[in-house]
Amino acid sequence: MNQTAEVIIIGGGINGCAAAYYLAKKGVKDIVVLEASDSIGHGGSSRNGGGVRQSGRDVRELPYVMYAVQNMWPGLSEELGVDVEYYQKGNLRLGKTEAHLKKLNTLASNAQKLGLDVKMIDGQEVKELCPYLSDEIIGASWCPTDGHANPLMATLGYYKRSLELGVRYYTDAKVEKLQKVKGKVRKVVLASGEVFEGETIVVAAGYESRYIARTVGIDVPMTRYFEEALVTEMQPKMFDIMLGTADADFYGHQAKHGSFVFGSESGLEEATDMSPQELRTNSLTLSAGCRAIMGYIPLLKDAKIVRTWGGWLDDCYDGVPVISKVEEAPGLILACGFTGHGFGSAPSVGLMLAQMVMGEETIVDISALRYDRFKSTR
Repeated sequence: MNQTAEVIIIGGGINGCAAAYYLAKKGVKDIVVLEASDSIGHGGSSRNGGGVRQSGRDVRELPYVMYAVQNMWPGLSEELGVDVEYYQKGNLRLGKTEAHLKKLNTLASNAQKLGLDVKMIDGQEVKELCPYLSDEIIGASWCPTDGHANPLMATLGYYKRSLELGVRYYTDAKVEKLQKVKGKVRKVVLASGEVFEGETIVVAAGYESRYIARTVGIDVPMTRYFEEALVTEMQPKMFDIMLGTADADFYGHQAKHGSFVFGSESGLEEATDMSPQELRTNSLTLSAGCRAIMGYIPLLKDAKIVRTWGGWLDDCYDGVPVISKVEEAPGLILACGFTGHGFGSAPSVGLMLAQMVMGEETIVDISALRYDRFKSTR
């Protein structure tokens, strides 16, 4: 078995698969992707509601998300050879109280300063855009260039295309540690004892990235957060708009086949005592999500739930990811801490990771996302 490579990517989620694809597209011939589970996209990439949104984001990540929406998502199905079910029909982030509107207005104002087409609208305008929503909604932010896509199809699309370009994938390949050779990070040691060696190591393994980076003395302040999703039975066609709320109690959309796909939370997820290996849904979150959904979309009150699932995400201390080379560990690049909103940005993140490996300038300035931005608060 050839266990050396020019680039080793740890993590077979959408960011890892996208990085592998764009590197191979740039002509890199020897790329290995190591995935700890037995399937590609097993983590957050298959456990989210598929939002491709720019609105409601921190200004530090907005430029590269806007780049992905403007330049990458529209042609992604054609490029990958699969239907990623991308719909660019807009995003309503809904509010029922003045406090909600204040929060939404702040986010919208910050985004407008960076050139995003987003505005505040009143309850009547909300109903004109989407008459199926509750009369209790008094306003929303509206971003017409936001949308949604199918996370599993997009992830597997990157996987399949990168395979065709020669990328080697290894599943059941849990990484135990990194090792330096003459001061440079070069070796990846698996729990099985196998050792891979590469010129550049990209760590894009969700929360596990923290443990992996620690083995060479780098720590990124993250916690685990458990998020859940549900799918309803097929419903009559209602709308293509992506929905969210000011309080983030749920988000989702109606899929191509008619079912609604929602992500939701109860607010108690950080207190869960579940082990990281558990992926069962929680009655608290499921019921809280359903109440929120019915409160905003009354027509779904009798819709049956087909299935629910959950998963762990990497919740970064300041709410935005780390995408960065590491000066103290030459040869190491980190891409982690996406805090539950890394799907929509994945095409541009994958491209920027490829650019970083190649020593090129990234499509936008991401210096604000460096690994060493965290300082003591005392």
